[in-house]
Amino acid sequence: MTTITAPTDSRRTELATFLRSRRERISPEQVGLPPTGRRRTPGLRREEVAQLAAVGVTWYTWLEQGRDIQVSAQVLDSVARTLQLDQSERAHLFVLAGSEDPSPVQDCPTITPSVRAVMEQLEPLPAVVLNSRYDILAHNHAYTWIAGDLDALPFEERNVLWQAFSDSRFASVLVDLAGARESVTARFRAAMAEHSSEPVWKNLLQRLRRTFPEFEKVWERHEVDGPSNGLKRFLLPEVGLVRFEYTNLWLGPRLGTRLVTYTPQDEETRSRLEQLAGMR
Repeated sequence: MTTITAPTDSRRTELATFLRSRRERISPEQVGLPPTGRRRTPGLRREEVAQLAAVGVTWYTWLEQGRDIQVSAQVLDSVARTLQLDQSERAHLFVLAGSEDPSPVQDCPTITPSVRAVMEQLEPLPAVVLNSRYDILAHNHAYTWIAGDLDALPFEERNVLWQAFSDSRFASVLVDLAGARESVTARFRAAMAEHSSEPVWKNLLQRLRRTFPEFEKVWERHEVDGPSNGLKRFLLPEVGLVRFEYTNLWLGPRLGTRLVTYTPQDEETRSRLEQLAGMR
């Protein structure tokens, strides 16, 4: 039996922010509403979400304001559909609201117990599972040595692009940060060609462009690149320089979700990984 925990003040605040960000990325045309000319704010209005989800305007406003109100699973389901949430976003919505999903989406079939077991067996080699949008879907403990405590980050920041351009542990220890930013942006642009009309992709792009001026500069170069293996160096404050060859291991027939492993290039790196493992 699933135990449901009532949302705390901090979770209600995050729920409010999450709903607002998803509402602002949906245009009236995407949900079949007629255009109404220029709007002061992007996306849908609160009353439009309430209308489409068949809930009261006041109730939805209180929900988006983070007030302490009771939320039924059926209403959350309607809101999720109206805001066109993907599987991960839907699950996140129900967790924040402290409600059990009546139609739960199973974990991504590529993140199976066997994949998690492989990541654990790779210790002390860092390993991470990414989708084509560069969202971080799963990782082993060794990956935290280069990326920090990802579980402590907000849902929206568990993304390699966000990590590369923000003030993150990943960005601070990556030796060739400028080159990595250019590379991942070019690959993201190429991958987005197949998903340019999807709200979750457009929302990520908008947030990156709005938040990071450096990303905007790189994005405007219109470089594209395909996925490939390569080399990365990290200067870790705990042990010093480590050198890796990273390898993409695809978890399906298409170039989407993959397991990325970091293999030491030299014995010095391997020794330093053992040293990090001994600090746990």
